[in-house]
Amino acid sequence: MPDESPLIRSLRAAVAAAPEDVPLRLHFAELLLTEGRGDEAVTEAAVALQHAPGDPAARTLMARAMGAPAAPAVPEQAPATPDETPTDTPSVSEGTPAERPGFDWDAAEQEVGHVVGPRFVTGEVEQPLTADGSGDPGDASAWDVDRPGAVRLADVGGMQEVKDRLEAAFLAPMRNPELRKLYGKSLRGGLLLYGPPGCGKTFIARAVAGELGAGFISVSLSDILDMYIGTSEKNVHDIFETARAQAPCVVFLDELDALGAKRSRTHHSGLRNVVNQLLTELDGIDGAENEGVFVLAATNVPWDVDLALRRPGRLDRTLLVLPPDAPAREAILRYHLRERPIESVDLGKLVKATEEFSGADLAHVCESAAEFALLDSARTGTVRMINMKDLLAAAKQIRPSSESWFASARNVAMFANDGGMYDDLVAYLKKKRKL
Repeated sequence: MPDESPLIRSLRAAVAAAPEDVPLRLHFAELLLTEGRGDEAVTEAAVALQHAPGDPAARTLMARAMGAPAAPAVPEQAPATPDETPTDTPSVSEGTPAERPGFDWDAAEQEVGHVVGPRFVTGEVEQPLTADGSGDPGDASAWDVDRPGAVRLADVGGMQEVKDRLEAAFLAPMRNPELRKLYGKSLRGGLLLYGPPGCGKTFIARAVAGELGAGFISVSLSDILDMYIGTSEKNVHDIFETARAQAPCVVFLDELDALGAKRSRTHHSGLRNVVNQLLTELDGIDGAENEGVFVLAATNVPWDVDLALRRPGRLDRTLLVLPPDAPAREAILRYHLRERPIESVDLGKLVKATEEFSGADLAHVCESAAEFALLDSARTGTVRMINMKDLLAAAKQIRPSSESWFASARNVAMFANDGGMYDDLVAYLKKKRKL
């Protein structure tokens, strides 16, 4: 650093003590510029502009400092006309770098690049912004579209009746386009999956998307409802617009009884409007076709779903998803025991002991058996495997979660089976002697 005069040392200390004092910093920068220390003057002027953006004196000083030569000299100025008297400090409108011929903006940018970053990005904007800066105004793809291609119906253990129904409703028309055209079978449609909780309705919906090679959008009540009027309805519309744009696509409406509850029982106008918008989107709006958009919905209480959602052309087909059968229970148990230390496990016997258990119940059985073995190992100080005794003890302690559901469904099957809507449920209850 060159020798500094006492005045510069004093001003440097004063600026360090009061960094936000813009006039003091500009006075210091002016003195540095007079001493021929243009680089330091640029730095001080840039800091001043950070504290006071647009300050005319700071901008003028920055322009002079950026155009000053390295050696001590009076800053270069535009020649004065005969009617003008040169001044020591040009204004912004006279003598700015842009007006002086030969000013090198690239060199000036390199001088201050480490002090002030670029304020604007040049070049083409890849994605136009909306008025609020949130994104492309025509882009409805704010909703995540998954591609669950790795999940297929073959990954669903057992449940052959469910697979056969899905094959007839969706998969066969998709795989045979010529037959579809011959019989006039549309690719649009909706299917309502209902049954006890924890029986794999969401997994089956993902498997359907995987079989179709389609996108998958999962929608729940929390994704749609918004505190502002009209936004919830717009969310529903945006979901279907995204699905139409990326067809084939499966829209999965989880917990439909919350999204599409009976409007006669709904006191909140926002929820009623959501149901109305959902009905409109299922029918297609403003000529928008739902060809290639498959709507799957799941609910534990289909009797609480608005009847308008279930009329022909909407979610007109229903599919009862029951607790996993024996082959499905074996597949689920194998899955949850695959990475646990087990010995002498008779899966056939365990499958019989877990009849009517849902998939979630079976996962709980395996978790509880692991806890028994872990606690025993900690108590005895000897690590042992999970055995059949642990698994049977866990199964004995756990009651099937579907029992309470069937208790409620029994009343519906007996007294509210209008039009044979729940004939498959009635047949199952009779088969199990629960009706």
